[in-house]
Amino acid sequence: MHIDATPAQPVLAGIGTEATPTLKSIDFWFDPISPYASLAFERLPVALAGLSYCVNYRPVLLAGLLREWGQKGPAETPPKRAWIYRQVAWAAHRDGVELQLPALHPFNPLALLRLMLACGPADSLPNRRVCEAVLRHVWRGGADPADAQRLQALTAALMPKRDPSGDEVKAELRAATQQALALGVFGVPTLVVDGRLFWGLDSLEMVAACLRGDAWFDGPGWSAAAAARPGPMR
Repeated sequence: MHIDATPAQPVLAGIGTEATPTLKSIDFWFDPISPYASLAFERLPVALAGLSYCVNYRPVLLAGLLREWGQKGPAETPPKRAWIYRQVAWAAHRDGVELQLPALHPFNPLALLRLMLACGPADSLPNRRVCEAVLRHVWRGGADPADAQRLQALTAALMPKRDPSGDEVKAELRAATQQALALGVFGVPTLVVDGRLFWGLDSLEMVAACLRGDAWFDGPGWSAAAAARPGPMR
């Protein structure tokens, strides 16, 4: 059971409470600049099939995370960029997902991030339909995601409730990025379940195991695996 947790579609709407299994909430932090975020978004329903969960889709500015943690963007290192493009092409092929590299990458995703937030009332989150439209705008067709005419057409199709360039929406995106940093989010996609952070496309199976109640996550395995080891720091 997958429910999109949005104000327009409450988590338990239309579901009999007596027979309803416990729903786990997943916060899906993402930036449309990331092909891994797009692939994880498409693969999520398959990876978590048969499980009871709801998803909060949380747009966040990846550049803000990278700046805070002192990292370069993955596409800013030429050999890494070449590998990433090959790897995501393979992952799309493996999963049977349509994905084409945009004409310009990296690009400035601010307009798209703000558009998603503007599609709902103040302090709300975008639903899956809105996120899907934005991610596919970037990762299907191979066009320039920042092209003014394409952005205008996408905005017209989504019919945002608020001005994407307004101060209110801009402040919400800044606040979201600060919230992500406070949680320890350092990259996208990051999925948060019961306070545990799962990073990357390849973490979806780990998320599924956690939702199924694998004892490893509540025993010493989860915490001990990340225990600090003495070593030199640059």
